[in-house]
Amino acid sequence: MGVTAKIAPSMLSSDFANLASEAERMLNCGADWLHMDIMDGFTTYDWFVHNFVQLLYSFVLIRHFVPNLTIGAPVIESLRKHSQAYLDCHLMVTNPLDYVEPMGKAGASGFTFHVEVSKENWQELIQIIKSKGMKPGVALKPGTPIEEVYPLIEAENPVEMVLVMTVEPGFGGQKFMPEMMDKVRTLRKKYPALDIEVDGGLGPSTIEMAASAGANCIVAGSSVFGAAEPAKVISLLRNSVQQAQ
Repeated sequence: MGVTAKIAPSMLSSDFANLASEAERMLNCGADWLHMDIMDGFTTYDWFVHNFVQLLYSFVLIRHFVPNLTIGAPVIESLRKHSQAYLDCHLMVTNPLDYVEPMGKAGASGFTFHVEVSKENWQELIQIIKSKGMKPGVALKPGTPIEEVYPLIEAENPVEMVLVMTVEPGFGGQKFMPEMMDKVRTLRKKYPALDIEVDGGLGPSTIEMAASAGANCIVAGSSVFGAAEPAKVISLLRNSVQQAQ
């Protein structure tokens, strides 16, 4: 397949009061990357509109991409002072271009933006992300057709990873959507050497589906941080990917 297994515990499930020590604990348990979720968030009014006035949904998304608010560049910068780990940053934001420079300065390693909000400027985005020393990736929500990322993979200046969301972005702890594995299989068949990441509901009970479909970068949150022995879970995830290859 030409790709390696990369296990990325999602720091969204960690103890934020002890982020540096949690990061070190995950690395000591065998993690390859640390997955960082950056979300822009809804206001209370936006959430009302999102749920009850679907005709205004597109207007809401102009301002906020997901109904939650998490870490930003200052937290990435603080964590970078305590760790040399690969910080795999997933930007669930409406205007990713606004975040490239601050995330680069903060020490982000990877910058994955959503195709749904970058149709007009993805070429510029990729170029600037690379110029700031970060690895560009593109993510897509469950309802987005996989074909929408093809131009970004096949461009002269391409993304280097595709993140297939296996839950709706915005919250941790959701159930894995097995139907999303069709997207992974399609990507793996079309792009054998591509890093394909999956995020949402990954753990011992779902890893076989993801690995056999062709995913090699595995984001796992509660299944790792909630485990009595996180190292064993990380090892299980890695072994599943390696055996599938």
